[in-house]
Amino acid sequence: MYDLSHLRTFLAVSQTLSFTQAARRLGLRQSTVSQHVRRLEDATGRQLFTRDTHSVELTEDGEAMLGFARRMLEVQEQASAFFTGTRLRGRLRFGASEDFVLTRLPEILEGFRSDHPEVDLELTVELSGTLHEQLDAGKLDLVLAKRRAEDSRGELVWHDKLVWIGAERLRLDTDRPVPLIVYPPPGITRALALEALERQGRAWRIACTSGSLNGLIAAARAGLGVMAHSRGMVPPGLVRVPERVGLPELGEVDFVLVHGRRRVSAQGAADALAGAILVGGDRLHLRG
Repeated sequence: MYDLSHLRTFLAVSQTLSFTQAARRLGLRQSTVSQHVRRLEDATGRQLFTRDTHSVELTEDGEAMLGFARRMLEVQEQASAFFTGTRLRGRLRFGASEDFVLTRLPEILEGFRSDHPEVDLELTVELSGTLHEQLDAGKLDLVLAKRRAEDSRGELVWHDKLVWIGAERLRLDTDRPVPLIVYPPPGITRALALEALERQGRAWRIACTSGSLNGLIAAARAGLGVMAHSRGMVPPGLVRVPERVGLPELGEVDFVLVHGRRRVSAQGAADALAGAILVGGDRLHLRG
């Protein structure tokens, strides 16, 4: 009933929220991406996206299709690997940013380990900026992290908006500096938050610094201040700061996969893990 190429295109659009970015990821024309989505919507008899000239959003039926599409593609990949008899080996040094600590990335990694038991997977969890530095130094083979503004490298996994979050009971005094909860340098979100406040001319102070996402969340839940965070990954117990508070817009952020210097022993494993992350990208949100 469902064409696998249409499902793959649907996942790319749902993760990037852009027909243009999905086309770039898949190496297709934008018209082909639109055609694939239209044919999948015809097959389901449901509208999967609401879209206009400025935005693309999943409908409720689109949200439901996410899980089905991912599982169908995962089964196809598993069957292909089984019958081709390919067995990956070697050591893969994979870096993931702190942003994914509370998501279902471990499920993706568990599935990868099950499919490729002879790959020795080494996981490094760090700030996005630090991971990019380690990748450039040849210490990692594959990185899943936020993309630096000046960096065009990487395969887009998904695109999101940054928002201000804090404890629901938190009240900000407009006459006092904004209390910030931030990662230490070279945190990408930290830099974007400070730049936004500087552009607005809003005074600020650092209320908490931690290299651990759990540390930042604890501080935010305690009401120490506000933090900039991905809209799709707002941790439980925290809420978006109301617009009436007047905090500046933070802009958008890209989460990307970036390959390091190609080591022959790690290339196959890096490609396989990248493919698994792209297929399972919906697990990297905290929806539902």
